[in-house]
Amino acid sequence: MPELISTIVAKYNYWIYITLMMIGLYAMIAKNNLVKKIVGMSIFQTAIILFYVSIGAKRGATIPILEHGHGSSHITHAVDYINPLPHVLMLTAIVVAVATLGVALALAVKVYNQYNTLEEDEILTQMREK
Repeated sequence: MPELISTIVAKYNYWIYITLMMIGLYAMIAKNNLVKKIVGMSIFQTAIILFYVSIGAKRGATIPILEHGHGSSHITHAVDYINPLPHVLMLTAIVVAVATLGVALALAVKVYNQYNTLEEDEILTQMREK
């Protein structure tokens, strides 16, 4: 049993991501207010980005910049370097997340101007009446 607890404590960052993902998922599913759903989506996206950045980290590794010239006979081992691809992809994901958040909030403003509410149930009721 102590081994299980030490394993859980050692992987605390995964528990943080899972918690953030569940908060975001709960907000998207359970809330009726459109802004709360959008914020939940943003929290969910942030948890996924943090997860990918953390699994891209490597202990004891260095940045992938070679310090030796072309004529050098030094052998390069890939295991000694951090893979920059997950971090670069997550930078792109951050840009997409910000753009998605902006578009979603702009659409929420348009919905509010049309229906004078952001509550999903009231919007659906007004849509059925028309």
